[in-house]
Amino acid sequence: QVQLVESGGGLVQAGGSLRLSCAASGRTFSNYAMGWFRQTPGNERKFVGRISGSGSSTLYVDSVKGRFTISRDNAENMVYLEMSSLKPEDTAVYYCAADTSLLRILSRPEYWGQGTQVTVSS
Repeated sequence: QVQLVESGGGLVQAGGSLRLSCAASGRTFSNYAMGWFRQTPGNERKFVGRISGSGSSTLYVDSVKGRFTISRDNAENMVYLEMSSLKPEDTAVYYCAADTSLLRILSRPEYWGQGTQVTVSS
């Protein structure tokens, strides 16, 4: 089992920045690819980006490229989502996810956090 706890959500103005954190516990953290997803009311949870277990590889959905950055600290079992140039359409509940597979992390990760709300005001 892997437990994931997100933090750092909140209200920010358009154009602003926010950093989300995800604390992981339970297994060898570096064995897991970590992903971030987001969900708005009435819609499916959507992939935002992922980072490999070593941190050497990242992948982002086009809508956040150049604005969002995922990083991890394997010594601290933490993964981060740095968000800048935020737009109202980035408003969502953001979820941290973990899986040993770089393929499954894109759509069907095994473990999920509880989510944290990000609201971007115009």
